[in-house]
Amino acid sequence: MTMGRFGVEHRLTNLTVSTRDGRVASIKLGERCPERPTTPFDRRVSAELSAYLDGDRTGFTVPFEPAGTEFQRRVWLELTRIPYGETRTYGEVARSIGKPGASRAVGQANNRNPVPLIVPCHRVVGAGGALGGFGAGVALKKRLLSLEGRRPGMLL
Repeated sequence: MTMGRFGVEHRLTNLTVSTRDGRVASIKLGERCPERPTTPFDRRVSAELSAYLDGDRTGFTVPFEPAGTEFQRRVWLELTRIPYGETRTYGEVARSIGKPGASRAVGQANNRNPVPLIVPCHRVVGAGGALGGFGAGVALKKRLLSLEGRRPGMLL
C-alpha cells in the first residue's frame, strides 16, 4: 500500500491531502501541511484543486476513494452528480437515493465526507436555502458557493 500526504496552499483555504494507492483518500480543509506534492499524481491533484479554487475548473478527474459505509458512499456518489454552480437540499438528496425520510442521515454523511471539493458537499443546503453546517465553517461554504456563481440561499 502506497500512502502520501501533502499540502496545497491557496488564498481561499489551505488543504491537506492524503492519498492511498494512487487515489485521493482525504482532504482536510483549512489545514496547513508543510509537505509538498512530490509525485506526478500528487502534482496533478494539487493542480486540479488549485484550479478549482481559482475558479478555472468545474470538476475533477483525479481518482478518489473515500472510506465510509454503504449509505455514506451512496450519498457521496449522489453529491458528485450535483452540477457545478447548483445546489440541492438535504431532502432532495435523500429522495434521489431512494430514502425520502433520510434528510438528517444525508446531513450526517455530508459531515463525514472525507474528500470535500471533489465530493461537493458544500452544494447541499437546508430547506428554504439555509446554509446548514459545513465542517470547515459556513464562511468557507459561502465563499465556495460564491466561487461557483451561486448566492447562498438560492435554490434551483
